Amino acid sequence: MARYIGPVEKIERRLGVSLGLKGERRLAGKSSLEKRPYAPGQHGQRRSKVSEYGTQLREKQKVRYMYGISEKQCLLTYKEANRMEGNTGANFLLLLEQRLDNVVYRMGFATTRAFARQIVTHGHILVNGKSVNIPSYRLRPGQKVEVREKMKNNEQISRALELTNQTGISAWVDVDKEKKAGIFTRNPEREELALPIEERLIVELYSK
Repeated sequence: MARYIGPVEKIERRLGVSLGLKGERRLAGKSSLEKRPYAPGQHGQRRSKVSEYGTQLREKQKVRYMYGISEKQCLLTYKEANRMEGNTGANFLLLLEQRLDNVVYRMGFATTRAFARQIVTHGHILVNGKSVNIPSYRLRPGQKVEVREKMKNNEQISRALELTNQTGISAWVDVDKEKKAGIFTRNPEREELALPIEERLIVELYSK
């Protein structure tokens, strides 16, 4: 399945949880999920029993839509997490958090991961002074991420940083808002990731 490019608020309504797909609209309390907290469609308000497999699949879909990854990327990330020492579910989320597009989002340079992915693919982000246009590029602690000079006055990036006064900036990155640059200081702990995801169910789904 290719990356979804349709109406993202329908996805949040179907899954019944905010995935941070609308950025400023969500912060303003204007998201469709808040106005209509039920699944889209003619029968959206009907209650339906979800099977064990359906519950596991829903958790995987949350991750896919939240981080903007394809099914293939999701599976490959799980396999890599499974080969690592420690808890597979926590490793899985850590690998996703290390993605360049996600770190750009965590640093506050973008209001959504989708916009972060866009500015990365357009070559507007530097890692340790070099242009990197691969959203899935995996960062290591200590690496510097900054907005390219010609984009530092971009209104959308400036607005995104302004909104961090409301949302805050993740504890595992150190950001200089004036210079529009930051350091990925360390890997986050699972407890620090306020994600509406039960990664255990994803592990159960893939391990069948």
